[in-house]
Amino acid sequence: MITSRDDRRRTFDSVPPGTEPTSWWGRAWTAALEELSRDSARLTRGLAYADSGQVDAITVTPGRLVAYVRGSRPRPYRTELALTPFTDEEWRDLLTSLAADPAALAALVEREIPRSLADRILPGPGDLLPRCSCPDVAHPPCKHAAALCYRAARLLDQDPFVLLLLRGRGERELLEELTRRNAALAARERPDSAPDFPGVPARTALARPLTPLPVPPGPPTAPGAPPAYPPDPAGPDPLALDQLATDAAARARTLLGTGEDPYAGLTLWQDAVRLASAHPTAGLTTTARRLYRDLAHATGRTTTDLARAAAAWRQGGPAGLAALDEPWDPPAGPFDRARPALLAAGQGPFRPHRNQLTSATRQLRLGRDGLWYAYESRPSTTDWWPTGTPSPNPLHALGHPDPT
Repeated sequence: MITSRDDRRRTFDSVPPGTEPTSWWGRAWTAALEELSRDSARLTRGLAYADSGQVDAITVTPGRLVAYVRGSRPRPYRTELALTPFTDEEWRDLLTSLAADPAALAALVEREIPRSLADRILPGPGDLLPRCSCPDVAHPPCKHAAALCYRAARLLDQDPFVLLLLRGRGERELLEELTRRNAALAARERPDSAPDFPGVPARTALARPLTPLPVPPGPPTAPGAPPAYPPDPAGPDPLALDQLATDAAARARTLLGTGEDPYAGLTLWQDAVRLASAHPTAGLTTTARRLYRDLAHATGRTTTDLARAAAAWRQGGPAGLAALDEPWDPPAGPFDRARPALLAAGQGPFRPHRNQLTSATRQLRLGRDGLWYAYESRPSTTDWWPTGTPSPNPLHALGHPDPT
């Protein structure tokens, strides 16, 4: 929409979709023109023209609404609807009525035609005068004027100030005049009354003793449950909203208790693994499968990669994920002492490779945090999955007691 500087010329490059008006004043607008017609077929063709987008930009000025309508010929027709503007006296009466009627004024501000003033503002039978440059002038309105009327009704649905501009006043000047009249009316009604909330001198207010603030409540015992999000084809995924709301509640509770967000520095992959780790039933429920699929797609990984990483996160958090994803070369010491300890406990020989000790279907990985992380695999495969609880003692990580 383009508005000129003087607020009395508006051009609408686009009109809301649809042809049938949705507001009661939009329907009253079309009814005023339809009552002129003696040929319902013309109205039907005009409705089809409007619906197919054959009405170009619409320009509104006081007393006139103009657009070019494309018909069967290559050159579009200049089509207009004329409506007699109000005289200055009629505007004074209307503005006085609006300023004195809070309900009507509130309706207009909310971009609705006040029903109390509908008979004075809306056109009646014979008030709308169609004109068109087409040769079909015997029985107005022609199909081009009907098309313009239907499209203009959709404009009025969204912005009834278009109708008031046709009556002679632009939106800005109209609201400014109503503001002045409303202020003047309020001043006449209460010229010398005291304010509803009398003030207190600042010195007096500061001299009053201050009551101590109540002790702030502690953090909740558990994160609250998120609200239900009904499915909406035009809205976001309700499952994703539920996941985000649940995670936000848990992080907010941690912030209240510690003043820190433990997940603020996570990478995209780490945060995706953290979110997935809260749903160990990845293959059992529709919600978990959908979450795993979306997180894997967002990080460029497979759902298997994500499920394995989530198991590592449940095993040891960020350190557990690092033990899965980041092989490294540990210094001598605990790593070199682990192999003899495992042999002495009858756990069999473990082959060393970087920070890993492997024996058949079992594996231990030394994390950078000094803990041993246990893994298992099916026979004759290298599909290692985290298992058990990490421990500084390799035997404890495997789930065996220390013989000493």
